[in-house]
Amino acid sequence: MISERVKDFIEKYNLKEPFIVAFSGGYDSMCLLDVLYKLKYKVIAVHLNHNWRGSESDAEENNCLNYAKERNIEFYSEKLSSDIAKTELAARDARYEFFEKCAKKFNSDVVFTAHNYDDNAETVLYRIIKGTGTAGLQGISENRDIYYRPLLKVSRCDIEKYCLDNNLNPNKDSSNDNTKYKRNLIRKKIIPLMKEINPNVIKAVNSLSDIANEDVQNRNETKYFVRDLLKNANIDYDRKRIEEITSFIEDNKNSKSGKTISLTKDLWLFVNNKEIKIISKCQKSDETIEIKAVGEYEFNGNIFRVAQFDDKEFNYPKDSDFKALISTNELNFTLRYRRDGDFIQPLGFSGTQKLKKYFNEKKIPNYRKDFIPLLCKDNEVYWVAGIGLSEKIKVKDKPDYVVELIQTT
Repeated sequence: MISERVKDFIEKYNLKEPFIVAFSGGYDSMCLLDVLYKLKYKVIAVHLNHNWRGSESDAEENNCLNYAKERNIEFYSEKLSSDIAKTELAARDARYEFFEKCAKKFNSDVVFTAHNYDDNAETVLYRIIKGTGTAGLQGISENRDIYYRPLLKVSRCDIEKYCLDNNLNPNKDSSNDNTKYKRNLIRKKIIPLMKEINPNVIKAVNSLSDIANEDVQNRNETKYFVRDLLKNANIDYDRKRIEEITSFIEDNKNSKSGKTISLTKDLWLFVNNKEIKIISKCQKSDETIEIKAVGEYEFNGNIFRVAQFDDKEFNYPKDSDFKALISTNELNFTLRYRRDGDFIQPLGFSGTQKLKKYFNEKKIPNYRKDFIPLLCKDNEVYWVAGIGLSEKIKVKDKPDYVVELIQTT
């Protein structure tokens, strides 16, 4: 029901009475005022006579006054000077100036306008035709400053039905049929044509509006996140830099392997579908160590150890440990970082694959790929430290050796 939607809206925003209602007397505003009256809220109905249609405008004002009098609703109206330009923009500016004047006069922080579901779709279509971006696709906002729109999710059809069911007598503004006004043209001509393609075009356009709202909201949240991230890392920033990094995050937040963007000379931002973090972008080392006997080897500031397997003194490693059991006839390996052309026969596979593909399947972030120690023979990888083992050195009966990387840096 419309009344329940209005009540929920007021509670959602925790709005305090009295409420100013922009009361043209048309179907939308009469429906809204009637709902608020029946919900027993303290309201003031305010009406601006645009003075465009002579006696018709005066009759509409009187109809509004009579409706309010019958229900003992406080009513206030003004008439515009005939000198004001008769344009949509001039009328809109005059209305909002009038509403703000009324808010001050009646000491209210809330002005209700009766924009509805169809109005929002028409607004979005108007902006598309004129040219707009994602922000414009958001359509009419539920709340802006003191203005609130509780009927924004209610269709025009439901509003007209409410007026009929409750024996209301709304004003029927003849200017709403004049297609020289662009919004009337959209309502009277363009939308009916669009319905020949999609009978649910109003719903479809409003769905686009909802998506745009979510996108803009998410983008704004990302901006706040970026600002706090840079601030906490003591990295200088300005609005342009925040926009740049926000766009980078939005473009790469679904990446599996991830992307990096430079923040400073030594710090980079890494983004993938699981995390966003600041990293130190170190240059990959070309260091290589020949492994031909048991013992300890220093490798890039860490210790690589090879030992004979001793079942009595050994704790079996997990897959994620930087330790592995291997079987091999001889120790004849090279310890290094990745190079072009590297490949591996993953555990349980009968064939080989490129190391790049192996990393991607293991969902290794790009920034880590150059810094994972590899036990190799030429371009064939036998152990990826902390990631996995080659089928060619897997243990079948009993391990020969234990290999372990002890990270000290």
